[in-house]
Amino acid sequence: MIHTVHLFPELDQHLIALLKSLTPEDWEKPTVARLWKVRDVAAHLLDGNIRAISMYRDGHFVAPDREINGYDDLVTYLNLLNADWVKAAGRISPALLTELLEITGKWYSAIIAQQDLAADAIFPVSWAGETVSENWFHIAREYTEKWHHQQQIRDAVGKPGIMTPRLFRPLIETFLRGLPHTYRNTRAPEGTTVRIGIRLEETFEWFVVKTEEGWKIGETSENAPDASVILDADTAWKLFTKAMKPDEALSKAQLTGNKELGGITLNLIAVMA
Repeated sequence: MIHTVHLFPELDQHLIALLKSLTPEDWEKPTVARLWKVRDVAAHLLDGNIRAISMYRDGHFVAPDREINGYDDLVTYLNLLNADWVKAAGRISPALLTELLEITGKWYSAIIAQQDLAADAIFPVSWAGETVSENWFHIAREYTEKWHHQQQIRDAVGKPGIMTPRLFRPLIETFLRGLPHTYRNTRAPEGTTVRIGIRLEETFEWFVVKTEEGWKIGETSENAPDASVILDADTAWKLFTKAMKPDEALSKAQLTGNKELGGITLNLIAVMA
């Protein structure tokens, strides 16, 4: 279980301080989210708060306006949903966006803190291949959403603040829970092991191991790795959120051992995209 509930208020405090520090020019700067400027990313964060509060607190769910017959259909629907909101939010001033994020962020954090972490979540973590997820994983996924969108803003305006071990490790650990799904079609003998290292102030490491039941991820392994992949933290979050292509990440990665096997790690996408 990855514990993130206690980090939401802290992450929000960083966000509000960041937004209050921005100049009018900063709000219009492009981000690695491609089509979205800083103001659009902030609006998307507000949408996340409002939707979660509406569902958890008020039981208000809006059914898709189209058939969802698979993962691709779901991604298309969510992309259109997000785009509609961001377009409409162009009517909201940066100051009001900030105020609304500050208010709804507190409500959101309080709601999350009330959840039974072992209960089934309202939505599965689809990018990890799950059809049913426990609340702790869904909440950790929501933490990664809030973290990486805030980091997109920080990256655009050149302001550090959340690339710290305390806030970054839960993000990357949650992302890497998608690796067994990424490796699912990779044939290898039982016991085959891939080491993944993510370098920040120190190098965090995990191991993906082929077992009789499939690929599993953990923080330790009894087996010597057949392949090793090391990524710097900045490359890792951008790669796994599709802000950087695998080919570009490959030029920044350190691969040793079976490079073809290790390179599969670079195909992990830990967002609905």
